[in-house]
Amino acid sequence: MARKMLIDGEVKQASHVEEEAHFDFDLFVIGAGSGGVRAARFSANYGAKVGICELPFHPISSEVNGGVGGTCVLRGCVPKKILVYGANFGGEIEDARNYGWEINEKVDFNWKKLLQKKTDEIVRLNAIYKRLLSNAGVKLYEGEGKVAGPNEVELTQLDGTKLKYSAKHILIATGSKAQYPDIPGKELGITSDEALSLEDLPKRAVVLGAGYIAVEFASIWRGMGATVDLFFRRELPLRGFDDEMRAVVARNLEGRGINLHPRTNLTELTKTENGIKVRTDHGEELLADVVLFATGRAPNTKRLNLEAVGVELDKTGAVKVSSFSVIQLLESLIHVITLVRKKQVDEYSRSNIHSIWAVGDVTNRMNLTPVALMEGTCFAKTVFTGQPTKPDYNYIPYAVFSIPPLSVVGLSEEQALDQANGDVLIFTSTFNPMKNTISGRQEKTVMKLVVDAETDKVLGASMCGPDAPEIMQGIAVALKCGATKQQFDSTVGIHPSAAEEFVTMRSVTRRVTASGKPKTNL
Repeated sequence: MARKMLIDGEVKQASHVEEEAHFDFDLFVIGAGSGGVRAARFSANYGAKVGICELPFHPISSEVNGGVGGTCVLRGCVPKKILVYGANFGGEIEDARNYGWEINEKVDFNWKKLLQKKTDEIVRLNAIYKRLLSNAGVKLYEGEGKVAGPNEVELTQLDGTKLKYSAKHILIATGSKAQYPDIPGKELGITSDEALSLEDLPKRAVVLGAGYIAVEFASIWRGMGATVDLFFRRELPLRGFDDEMRAVVARNLEGRGINLHPRTNLTELTKTENGIKVRTDHGEELLADVVLFATGRAPNTKRLNLEAVGVELDKTGAVKVSSFSVIQLLESLIHVITLVRKKQVDEYSRSNIHSIWAVGDVTNRMNLTPVALMEGTCFAKTVFTGQPTKPDYNYIPYAVFSIPPLSVVGLSEEQALDQANGDVLIFTSTFNPMKNTISGRQEKTVMKLVVDAETDKVLGASMCGPDAPEIMQGIAVALKCGATKQQFDSTVGIHPSAAEEFVTMRSVTRRVTASGKPKTNL
């Protein structure tokens, strides 16, 4: 069957392409993370001849190490969630006492055992991803790839030999990497890569940052018994999230025993006999066994030779996809407007060089694994089926796996007011989970709905409490379908459950007008 391909914005039969020029591959992908693997597999399933390259596997990434599966699978979401599960048991054991479980006063935690289990799992997943590529007929090359021309890639193999291949289309899917702050002694700190593979569990941990990585690792280490100090520049962690929910997370972190240091930055690290001495911009000093920098990530493009072949990058090094920054995307998550400008990647993930495309974190659009999967899927459909398909960034749910977790979909209260033409209705529910009434844990679950007063449409939902991500996935389907508050109210709840609160919040907590919207700098 003749294959269709997108050529210069037009659908053409593959036979016409072959008459124009012969290429070694229809598609060559640089980077075998979530987005790259998805794009490669789907393209191959659509009949394309596909090659993909990735650095050799190692739990900690570097310029010469990586691994099929990418950040999420090998040194991000998956191993992090395993550690979150492990850390949760600390609180569960405490709570079990009032449920009749007689537990010895001293409960030991074996970090090395969990670490080995985590490593075993990512090795297993690395093999699965390789098998997925092989089963799809994708040719996998191990080594470092870079762009040598608009239709040419250069691969440096593990033994140093270089190979060159031509490709009708080149897809950049190299992800991002953690950044270090520019302070004296920064080499004494670590990033999330190393935090997932520490030889010993720290007894004293300092975390710098306010994003989800900072909050999650603070929760992990505290749940495993460490003393944790979390430093961040603003009044509350998790900038860009709903302010009310940010305050809930901060309160829960403190309730779990994490020491919060708002409006505080680190200025210097010094090695001492007793650990790492940390100095703050307020003149404070404390000692730590480990200092984690969770201060952002940057697109992985430095060694790809992109600018040399004319691909435009933004100031962060991201392949240009739109004029939105990461913060702007987070602050306007539900209304991502793609602005197609001269020499920028278009709505279909294409760069200013028509044969070169990019998906995932390397574009610095919305840096979430499911989004990279969506972009990879849309790319394959666009290029190899003759069905131009744009990624849809509306109502994408996401979660912060703190303990307890926060999960959201749609607009925050601040975002809704910023975009509203009329009033916004806020519905909230704060309650003590049924489990806590017996365990005695003093930790409230908070739920929130943001509703357009005129249309009754639910614009956003948030939850901080046990099982929030599992519940929010279902809520996301409802919002994606345009659900109204009346439809929520008419839905029968599951009892007894926390989730039923989302369909029983019938009293308005507050009505806010766009003119009276709060201006915060938290």
